[in-house]
Amino acid sequence: MRPQPPPLVGVSTYLTPASWGVWELPAVLLPEGYPRLVQSAGGIAVMLPPDDPGRAAGVVSRLDGLVVAGGPDVEPVRYGAEPDPRTGPPARERDAWELALIEAALASATPLLGICRGMQLLNVALGGTLVQHLDGHAKEPGVFTRHDVAPVPGTRYASLVPEESSVPTYHHQAVSRLGTGLIASAHASDGTVEAVELRGRAGEFEGWVLGVQWHPEMGEDTRVMRGLVNAASA
Repeated sequence: MRPQPPPLVGVSTYLTPASWGVWELPAVLLPEGYPRLVQSAGGIAVMLPPDDPGRAAGVVSRLDGLVVAGGPDVEPVRYGAEPDPRTGPPARERDAWELALIEAALASATPLLGICRGMQLLNVALGGTLVQHLDGHAKEPGVFTRHDVAPVPGTRYASLVPEESSVPTYHHQAVSRLGTGLIASAHASDGTVEAVELRGRAGEFEGWVLGVQWHPEMGEDTRVMRGLVNAASA
């Protein structure tokens, strides 16, 4: 019997101008930490640049797991709000594509992990809203900081990381009203929701769906990603 191949984990990407060598062109980008974290957890990472949202279900059907990566602020119109002056410019192609990916993953019970923007977009996809500006969680432009995150007992996240832990963080927005079926599974010391997961009506886990507000790809702790990869292997 052939050994089972490592699970194929799709990771959404940036779409942005970039320069390398003599070139300065539009590019799809993914910080190296994302594929490295997937690989360290036992998976194979594939990049999912923005595409026609109508193709999302077909793409997800070929994956074993999905990661929606960090990046720009979600456009406030997506959750029925006017833009705050401190909200960044919209990334409409990413919003449309990644919302379609999330909806396809939820519909097909494909294991899903949202990271930072990805967690916020998961919340929006399920009808939740966002705080458009939050002081203290991103201190200098382009510099990750760390703070402690406490798990909520009895949650999926707590089963992966049972203790309070220090995590790499860089964000200025956060979850406000939770989307349908989502519960908070970790908090910062100021009460900010730092992780969410999906629960069914009976209070049981609904597939493998988890969002974290921090950036595990910027640290050494693989437990959250390993949870996704293990679910994708199953």
